[in-house]
Amino acid sequence: MSISTAKVYVEYRNEGYFLSGSRVSLDSIIYGFRNGDSPESIAQAFPTLTLEQVYGAIAFYLANRNEVDVYLAEENAAFDAMPQPLATDTPLLYAKLVKLKAQQHNIR
Repeated sequence: MSISTAKVYVEYRNEGYFLSGSRVSLDSIIYGFRNGDSPESIAQAFPTLTLEQVYGAIAFYLANRNEVDVYLAEENAAFDAMPQPLATDTPLLYAKLVKLKAQQHNIR
């Protein structure tokens, strides 16, 4: 029987956490997980990921929950501090994004 070595599912690069070997942010997976989405439905939403990668990302989050929650809060604060040209250029899209963000905050 051959046992594989431990895999790394999440990496820190470009000032953010991403699933290893992909452009999918850890944020995307965690918000789905916090929203109650199953790992299978999250994997379906990101066709470039395997179910194993999604479970690995969730395990990473659960093992590092405090640190990742701080990271996510800092990302939200940085986003809130940025000028939002969508507010004037595309107000309907901006309103939709603000509503989704508020829903994410209510899930916590």
